[in-house]
Amino acid sequence: MASFLKSNILNLFAPSSSPNQLPMYPGVTKYNLNGRKSQTLVCDMHTLIRSQSFFPFFMLVAYEGGSIFRAFLLLLSYPILLVLSNELKLKVMIFITFCGLRLNDMQKVERAVLPKFYLENLNPHVYEVFASVGSRLVLTSVPRVMVDSFLKEYLNVDTVKGTELQILGQFFTGFVSSLGLLENRTTLKELCGENLPDIGIGSFNLEDDLDLISLCKEAYVVGKEDLEKTMPSSKYPKPLIFHDGRLAFLPTPLATLNMFLWLPFGLLLAIFRLSIGALMPFLPCKVVIMLYTLSGMEMDLNVSNLSSISRSSGKGKGVLYVCNHRNNADPAFLILALNNKNRPLTSVVYGVSKIFRLITPLRLVNLSRNDRTKDAEKIRKILSQGDLVMFPEGTTCREPYILRFSSLFAELTDDIVPVAMNLEVGMFYGATASGFFKVLDGLFLAMNPRIYYSVHVLEKLPFQSTVGGGKSIHEVANDIQKKLAHELGFECTTLRRKDKYMILAGSDGVVPSHSGNRS
Repeated sequence: MASFLKSNILNLFAPSSSPNQLPMYPGVTKYNLNGRKSQTLVCDMHTLIRSQSFFPFFMLVAYEGGSIFRAFLLLLSYPILLVLSNELKLKVMIFITFCGLRLNDMQKVERAVLPKFYLENLNPHVYEVFASVGSRLVLTSVPRVMVDSFLKEYLNVDTVKGTELQILGQFFTGFVSSLGLLENRTTLKELCGENLPDIGIGSFNLEDDLDLISLCKEAYVVGKEDLEKTMPSSKYPKPLIFHDGRLAFLPTPLATLNMFLWLPFGLLLAIFRLSIGALMPFLPCKVVIMLYTLSGMEMDLNVSNLSSISRSSGKGKGVLYVCNHRNNADPAFLILALNNKNRPLTSVVYGVSKIFRLITPLRLVNLSRNDRTKDAEKIRKILSQGDLVMFPEGTTCREPYILRFSSLFAELTDDIVPVAMNLEVGMFYGATASGFFKVLDGLFLAMNPRIYYSVHVLEKLPFQSTVGGGKSIHEVANDIQKKLAHELGFECTTLRRKDKYMILAGSDGVVPSHSGNRS
């Protein structure tokens, strides 16, 4: 019984296969990469990725584009899907995932969520072959809207053909178009006629794949052993710097079930953790750290030389802590690292939710973002009264990159202390660019079973490395960006906050102050 279930799970949403079919073509590792730039390649989308099932990618659309209730319904349908034919499985999946889904919501998921998970599941052997040719064609029976953006923007695919969905106004109906599910062999003949692709790649045990690649001049197959190797992020065809969505894991059936079972416990845990944050001003830092540790949070708080952090320039009473930005909770953990409540800490923000203001343990001051002179005056006033923490990136970044720093801070003081921040979660991301209910960002972060936070407070910037010491404001900003990247093992990028929101949300990220911040 167990082996039967395992077999069905592995083949869910894969084309029909023949158990007696023997490989007729050489393995993909036998392919000669040289001299292929004038040739054309064709493959199915499922051949490009290592995942044996498209269920997790439908779940991502259901959860991130729809709602948690749609995702739960999709999970409930899973046992039924196991006993359906492949064609009926896919149609049921499409209906549950897309019925009533807004086109705009699907576009956001396609652009900002799915590429991360496709890249993490990209088959490195197949991609080597894919990148060696001059022209690429991808066919798939899954909806084209789920793969089109990724294939064209990250893999430079020339032509993408997939199942088309019915649309009514600005919504999907949940049904496929009158053309039905895409049939690879027929579509390839219609597209290419007599000029068929030079190279075809397929899975050795999938009959539909073997039927497709038999039309090509050369054909190669992907075996089970080729699914084991993962592609390191350093070899991605395009760097993954920005992505969005709540889920930090690939939602396979088992992983999704674990998430739903965890939710009641996660909610209680989040209430406990948020209560600790709200009480932080009244509790000793050591007690707060102990309580967070008991809640399953791992912290690495390191201050290089606390005694060196003192005013020296005479331009103000306070010290400016310049940090890279991982989450809205960064300032609270900086307070724990400094372990000094005798020096109040203020953070400048661009508008945050009322709930965040209630639970944060430090003073928040809004900046306009549009008026540099006015913002500079506010910052100088804060520094004349005490210490200040700033995030020159202007937004959070999830991946191991540090965005380009705004240089405003460098012209305001020479008492600058760089702070390297890092955050790792396993289930939910605590910040989104275009997600619903951004007011719940803190709740989602606190619901993670495991949270790792590191805060490394570095040595204060030497006077000769500041504006007062002869450096330009841009040199100071770039120098600190590089210091933090080196400390964290991250990479520097010239991309800014505006680039993030144009990529993820199709806007500049500026929202009314009552709507909550963009992080």
